[in-house]
Amino acid sequence: MNERESAEIVALQALGWLVSDSEMIGAFLGATGLAQGDIAALTRDPVFLAGVVDFCLESDDRVLTCAVALGVRPEAIAQARRALPGGGDPHWT
Repeated sequence: MNERESAEIVALQALGWLVSDSEMIGAFLGATGLAQGDIAALTRDPVFLAGVVDFCLESDDRVLTCAVALGVRPEAIAQARRALPGGGDPHWT
């Protein structure tokens, strides 16, 4: 399994966490403008999965709660983001 595939698995697990929490999925849907029925068709889209991880990384509390739910370190979620489209480390210069 390559880094991208591992990142997609983390993103899918994070999506599972979001879907299992009515407050979190509501916030995610509100932030993205998606309907819950749109999600199944998007689960194979790496750009969508990057958006899932971005949503989880938006706040310290959210990423920590997600990491606990997934049984991973928060850094694993950030690492997954770097392997997904648009996830390179930012260049601040």
